[in-house]
Amino acid sequence: MFSPAHIHEFLIPRMKRLVDLAHEAGAFVFHHNDGNCQRIIPDMIEAGIDVLNPIQWRTGLDRETLKQEFGDKIVFHGAVDNQYTLPFGTVEEVRQEVIDNLRILGQGGGYILAPCHNIQSISPLENVVAMYETGYEYGWT
Repeated sequence: MFSPAHIHEFLIPRMKRLVDLAHEAGAFVFHHNDGNCQRIIPDMIEAGIDVLNPIQWRTGLDRETLKQEFGDKIVFHGAVDNQYTLPFGTVEEVRQEVIDNLRILGQGGGYILAPCHNIQSISPLENVVAMYETGYEYGWT
């Protein structure tokens, strides 16, 4: 919707003012940015964002690259796909995605397991339970 140049010029400086205000109050800054925002992650980190949500890896965000390039600078939140995996995937697909996210994004810390967005009402309860049970089983590293 906006070019990285326009984001850098118009949004990031104002975002930084808000982030600084939150940090002055002792709060962490959790930022939601839909889609593939990889090109502007360095700008968001520079502005002081602490947590990035939702990590929609199906949009082309490569989890390995994200972790390698930014994993020591920002916490990743989300990454369990709620457009395919949770509503339409099998329990085993949900389990595997959680395991993959923990292995990739959680390596060395800096990852909060969660769906990309709100859990949709069409998501089978078995898949939602599988997400949390698998996280509980494998997320203690």
